[in-house]
Amino acid sequence: MKALQVERSLPRFAVARAASAVAPGRGARVGPLRLAEIDPPAPPGPGWQRVRPRLAGICGSDLATVDGKASPWFEPVVSFPFVPGHEVVGELDDGRRVVLEPVLGCATRAIDPPCPACAQGDLSRCRNIAFGCLEPGLQTGYCSVTGGGWSLALVAHDSQLHTVPEAMSDEAAVMVEPAACALRGALKAQAGREGVVVVIGAGTLGLCAVAALHRWVAPARLLVGAKHPQQHRLAGELGATDVVAPSSLPRAVRRATGSSAFGQSGDDSSPPARAGGSSPMMQLTGGADAVVDCVGSATSLAQALAIVRPGGRIVMVGMPGPLAVDLTPLWQREVELVGAYAYGFEPGPGRRTFDLAFELVADAGLDRLVSATYPLHRHVAALAHAAEAGGRGAVKIAFDLRRERERDRI
Repeated sequence: MKALQVERSLPRFAVARAASAVAPGRGARVGPLRLAEIDPPAPPGPGWQRVRPRLAGICGSDLATVDGKASPWFEPVVSFPFVPGHEVVGELDDGRRVVLEPVLGCATRAIDPPCPACAQGDLSRCRNIAFGCLEPGLQTGYCSVTGGGWSLALVAHDSQLHTVPEAMSDEAAVMVEPAACALRGALKAQAGREGVVVVIGAGTLGLCAVAALHRWVAPARLLVGAKHPQQHRLAGELGATDVVAPSSLPRAVRRATGSSAFGQSGDDSSPPARAGGSSPMMQLTGGADAVVDCVGSATSLAQALAIVRPGGRIVMVGMPGPLAVDLTPLWQREVELVGAYAYGFEPGPGRRTFDLAFELVADAGLDRLVSATYPLHRHVAALAHAAEAGGRGAVKIAFDLRRERERDRI
């Protein structure tokens, strides 16, 4: 069958990293990703199903892998060669459409009794992602045994599969997994209805976080930093009260919270340089109650630290790599920095993240975020489009396997 496969090749990862420095997504041309003919993965045990992907999204972690920029932290929890793709709506042999919950926890690995996290339904904290009956892999799409969504078939455990309602389109269903990630981060913000919450970034995760905050938190002010016109429009439609350019967020937060500023004069976005090359940073006497960072860069984290109030909370939803950031404000202002990876059970609503995500996608119309789809053989163009989505007026780019299956049935 046809599949996009990543092989372990340090030289190719290095070349991909160099190429992506010229243009994001260019690692697809020269890196370890290739279009191949491979055998379909076999179910590793009872309770496993074959899934034929219909749509499979491209996310930031996929792009980081293809561009050779993924964190070394993931090296022990990935097995090669692997087929990427964890944002999947697919079809079972009986014709039922399903969405994949990709974390490979204790149930998928036949580990009994499960670890404490899996026993409580909190799969994102599973302790056994490198053990059991499977090869290492934190998720489907990074495990050599399961396959992934960028192919004509993968295998998944019954515990990973969620039936898609008949009325839900494939375009809506493929948004359930990213919506679940963003929703978990939104709930971790722990902001009240009188609070001020900021979302940094208005790509797929950022826009889903805006929708989740609007529905499940409903803060008094929901500010969003967005770079591009399409992102501005969608953030407003999904519930943001204020949408500004990223450089204008400090000023917007200062006004929304009635804070005073010190440490800088002039334009908030361009502090004057000091002797020795460092720049004075504007500081606020107050700030936002919570900041949801959906970018995961050194710049976004530094900005989050600058605009959150003393004792406030920063939620890292965007996947970071190795970052060089001054953490002095984290210490001096006693700010909480928490991660939001994947999904599980949400104690506030008292429901599983994926169940909430299905509702969010339907109610907020998140299918509109799917901007373009590509066949597998056009993966270079697809990944370039995904890497430049905001600037090209797009949000979510996905592979369309429905057309592939018509030409190459397995």
